[in-house]
Amino acid sequence: MPSTRVVKGSPPPLLEVRNLSVATPTHSLLAKVSFRLNAGECLALVGESGAGKSLTGLSLPQLLPAGLTLGGSVLFQGKQLVGGSEKALRGLRGRKIAMIFQEPLSALNPLHRVEDQIAESLSVHDASLSKARARGKAREWMRRVGIPDVEHRAHFLPHMLSGGQRQRVMIAMALANEPDLLIADEPTTALDVTLQTQILRLLKDFQASLGMAMLFVTHDFSVLRSIADRVAVLRAGRIVEQGSLREVLHAPRAAYTRHLIAAEPKGKAEGKVGSKAEGQGSKPTSRRVAEPVLSAEDLRVSFPLSVGLFGKVRENFEALAGVGLSLSRGSCLGVVGESGSGKSTLGLALLRLIEARGRVLFGEEQEDLLRVSNARMKRLRRDVQIVFQDPFASLSPRMAVEDIVAEGPDIHGFYTSAQERARAVASSLREVGLEREAASRYPHEFSGGQRQRIAIARVLIMRPRLLVLDEPTSSLDTTVQAQILSLLRDLQRKLGLAYLFISHDLRVVRSMAQELVVMKEGRIVEAGATERVIARPQHAYTKTLIAAAFGEK
Repeated sequence: MPSTRVVKGSPPPLLEVRNLSVATPTHSLLAKVSFRLNAGECLALVGESGAGKSLTGLSLPQLLPAGLTLGGSVLFQGKQLVGGSEKALRGLRGRKIAMIFQEPLSALNPLHRVEDQIAESLSVHDASLSKARARGKAREWMRRVGIPDVEHRAHFLPHMLSGGQRQRVMIAMALANEPDLLIADEPTTALDVTLQTQILRLLKDFQASLGMAMLFVTHDFSVLRSIADRVAVLRAGRIVEQGSLREVLHAPRAAYTRHLIAAEPKGKAEGKVGSKAEGQGSKPTSRRVAEPVLSAEDLRVSFPLSVGLFGKVRENFEALAGVGLSLSRGSCLGVVGESGSGKSTLGLALLRLIEARGRVLFGEEQEDLLRVSNARMKRLRRDVQIVFQDPFASLSPRMAVEDIVAEGPDIHGFYTSAQERARAVASSLREVGLEREAASRYPHEFSGGQRQRIAIARVLIMRPRLLVLDEPTSSLDTTVQAQILSLLRDLQRKLGLAYLFISHDLRVVRSMAQELVVMKEGRIVEAGATERVIARPQHAYTKTLIAAAFGEK
């Protein structure tokens, strides 16, 4: 590992970390982590889930959970932060040192409008700002990070925004005070490829204009190549390799680094084409679809934007507008599009998790999921499952992992004994790469990637016929992502599962889905065989997405 000592005559670093350690009463989580970060420079931390990347970021502004012991030295602008007073740290957090958290839904207040939350981050550090001025600056930042239709969305609560839009709100809050150091914990994980490019360019522009330094936590090597000046590779709480971007990516010394690079998603989906889609502006395939598991016709979803007296809706936002699709046994239909295009809304509507109009026909009996009784829908839910985009928000913080994973089988009476239940949970956890001991722990004790694995184990234990996967690998490192995708393919082959695979990562979708749907503003604008759409896109919007993911077409 290269030395972190200061060269004689060079300016002092903005941040210098020496022998940073974090431990529980029984386990070491970080050990002897050392690095330097200069003004205007970006250091990327990479490694597998649980390696200590996010923990390192949280350690710098002293935001560690209770019960952890911090050791070592963190010098920021020459001042020691370890052991500093809470008053001094509060003056730095948000103003000098800002942080973008990995899971925006858990970091944003669910009861406050998003513009008020951004405005609050400004007012806390500038008491002279009036409320009106703070809200004006908040809206300006919402526009700068690419949130569309700000006049409407400024009034939204966090749950009313898409996952990518929530992440943009978090980025706006972090950048609003123009900090000297930005700690970005997977800031583009939930973003589509075009917005990801815009956000990375925005962050790079701020580096240039403000001399802002970034500690950038990511598992995505394509993001790493776009943002980092230097890279530190973590494994089990230790830095195993550190150097310039070119050195680490093109001449990695550690076997672990080579393993991470080799695990990047690549290749094409195998298997038969067995799905189709239609909607305004789409070009549906003419292939015959055998054994349909699910089909949707003229699916529509609207959300009220404003409500008058006595609850009368004055204005609606149309999130889905006449979408149709069909999905057959053993096939995978990929759904791509920018944040806010309606991808997640489509998945929720198909499973009757939000109110929708149209028809959703399931199984050989072609039962309409939007019209069956609640009792019948409860029985059908064992066959139709979903992996949600934000694992921390979808896992109960009051339940141990064993109870989370077994909750579905318990409701449907799968097991006759506690021993049988425990064996099934252990098997499901093992399938997604977690040890049996994880069953007794709680969600907050895991990294973001590990929580996503728990969420996947919770649905796989049900052995459903249809699985809606809403960004199922977005928070996973490349090695675990490869394991989960391989697992999903194996289960599909063994059990004939049908997947609706929602993702902003076209490389992942390409490796999983035989058919592809491109969504924009609640409509399907293009659909067809995945390789045909990627090689010969017809719609201008599709061309933009593919150019951002793979280069110009």
